[in-house]
This record gives sequence, structure tokens and C-alpha cells, in this order.
Amino acid sequence: MSTEIKVPTLGESVSEATIAKWFKNPGDAVKLDEPLVELETDKVTVEVPSPAAGTLTEIIAAVGTTVEVGAVLGLIGAGGAASKAAPAAAPAPASKAAPAAAAAPAVMPSAKKIAADTGVDTAAIAGTGKDGRVTKGDVLAAASAPAPAAAAPKPAAPSGPRAKAELEERVKMTRLRKRIAERLKEAQNTAAMLTTFNEVDMTALFDLRNQYKDQFEKRHGTKLGFMSFFVKACIAGLKDWPAVNAEIDGEDLVYKKYYDIGVAVGTPQGLVVPVLRAADQLSFAGVEQGIAALGKKARDGKLGMEDLTGGTFTISNGGVYGSLMSTPILNTPQSGILGMHKVQQRPMVMPDGSIKARPMMYLALSYDHRIIDGREAVSFLVRVKECIEDPQRILLEM
Repeated sequence: MSTEIKVPTLGESVSEATIAKWFKNPGDAVKLDEPLVELETDKVTVEVPSPAAGTLTEIIAAVGTTVEVGAVLGLIGAGGAASKAAPAAAPAPASKAAPAAAAAPAVMPSAKKIAADTGVDTAAIAGTGKDGRVTKGDVLAAASAPAPAAAAPKPAAPSGPRAKAELEERVKMTRLRKRIAERLKEAQNTAAMLTTFNEVDMTALFDLRNQYKDQFEKRHGTKLGFMSFFVKACIAGLKDWPAVNAEIDGEDLVYKKYYDIGVAVGTPQGLVVPVLRAADQLSFAGVEQGIAALGKKARDGKLGMEDLTGGTFTISNGGVYGSLMSTPILNTPQSGILGMHKVQQRPMVMPDGSIKARPMMYLALSYDHRIIDGREAVSFLVRVKECIEDPQRILLEM
């Protein structure tokens, strides 16, 4: 009796996914709870474990297929690796009138799709995969092989611009990328988005960090970065200006009295915003440890739905990529997002009239003008600037 591999519950508001990768091929032995298939939703990547031990007998949903929660992805039969292939058939007796027709070679699901697109006959291909299976590479090789021609080959076409199609690579958008596009466009279409700028002198923060970074890492087991100071500075600003921590729900304004800070993280799959819960209750070490853990989960594709939902405010650091200034887009339904940028030495006029080179960073606050007035937005950004330029303010809550 076969055991069905089904799409598990994917989280709140997520009803379908795309098959991103199969870790096993038909005929492979599988263990209980061994990862079998990777599903990609519009928010996270999910690995589906094997519901039973045995042999993967059939893949029903091929890579690229969109499936709903509860759909059957494949089947697992009893037996292990020994049952991968049936024993070879005995030679046909010489007295038979005609030899039995040769069995058609097994074809991998990905190879079937490419064969259908290119018109390649898989029956004429000698498979190089396990147990003689026809692989994607076999079909691509057959499709690119020159066809036999009765006549002499045509002379080469005159040199000139090649067709544009030869210079293009067409790749289907992932579900995550499509969702990112939808959310960013939604933010532009629904929010009255505006951005205000300021600049911050990082000298005091650099000095403080250089003074204590070694002791901090030795004591807490994590590096003292800049993000913990910006998280704490933003929380100070959010407490002073609650509208920046609010959102619109229908005809209501919802003012949040908790501080779940989203930290934008770039991954090979796209931008994600994991949430640091109750950041106001965390120490500087707790913030640094939490951000490091979320960043690792994001890069490893291990973020769950609980890591990505419910944030009240977002911080995005484009400076790690060299950005000097940008206008970040809101992470709806939040009403504010802070953009950090590259630290750059610039000549600054000091209070005594002297000119000194100082490590400066541009800050950008994009906000929803439906909720936040200009006075509140500018005051919030000034509060962040004050806390970074004089970090003692954060500790003294001044």
C-alpha cells in the first residue's frame, strides 16, 4: 500500500505553493522524516519531510507545478533501496516468433517537460541517469545536437547583429519574487508615501563601539554592531511619536504599544523582513543575537511564517551594499521604514567654525502621510539622530 506525500499547512493566508526542488528521484529509498521536496510560497521556503520509510515510487507534482494545501505530491511504497529496480527479465526463448518490444526508457519529470517543449523523442535517447533514466541533460544534449541533413550545410549567414532572443535568458519569476513585487506596488498604490532625510555624525558611536567591542563580544558571544543602536534609537523615537508605530485598519487608526522591529535582509531568493519581537525588552546583546539568528535563518531559507509577520516598524540598511542615499518603500501595512546608508567621511563645519572630516551617514524615513504628519516624521528622525550622535541618551532614556 502506498503512502501519499501531501502539501502541509503553509501558514496563515497561504493556500498554495510552487514545487521548487525534489531531493529524491523515483525508485530512491527514503527514511521517515527525511526531506523529500522543497516548496516555495510567497513568503517562505518549506521542506516537506517523508511521512513514511520506503521507496519513492512516483512523483505526481513536477518541479514548477503550483499546488494547493492538501494536494498529493507523490507516493511512497514499501521497501528500501533493494526495490529500486525489478530484476532483469530472462532472455526470450529462441522459439518465439518475434522478440518482445524493448521497454521505453524511464524519463525524469523535468526531462519530460523539456522534451515536450523542444519536440525531442525521448524513446530515441540512451539515458545516462540512474538505471538508464533519461535526464534533463540528456534531452538538452539531444535538442542541441545537429540534425542529419541530406544536402550540404547552408553557408553561414552574413555577419551582423544576432537575434535578440539569442542574447536573452528567460526565467520564470519565483513566488517570493512575485509577492515582493505585489507588496511593493501595493505600498505605492495605497499609501500616501513621502520620504524625509537627515544626516547623522557617527563619531560618538564609532568611539563607543571601538572602546567596548572586544569586551562585549567576550562577554556576550556576539559582535557589537551598529544595528542594535539604531533599533534602540528607533524605539525611543516610536515611543515619542506613536503615529510612526501605527497602521490603518479600515476606518480605524491602530496605535501599537509594542515594538516588533522588522530588519530587511537580502537573500539569493529576494528581500525578506524577519521580525525581532519585543525589541524594546531586549538588551543590546539580545538585539545583536536576535538579528544575527534571523539573518542566518534567512540566508539558509529556514524562516517560518512566525518570523515574517506582525512587525510594527522596519529598518533597512542599504549601506551594506554601498548605497549613499535611497527612498525605501513601506512594508505595508506599517506606516514607517528607516533607511540606513553608507558611512562616508565628509568635511563638516563644527560649532567653533573649524572644519573636520567626520564619518557621516544619510538617514531616510519613508512614511505614510495619511497617518503621519510632516512634523511627526521629521521629529522622529531628529530623535533617532540625537540618540546615535549621543548614545548615552538611549541608556538614560532622554
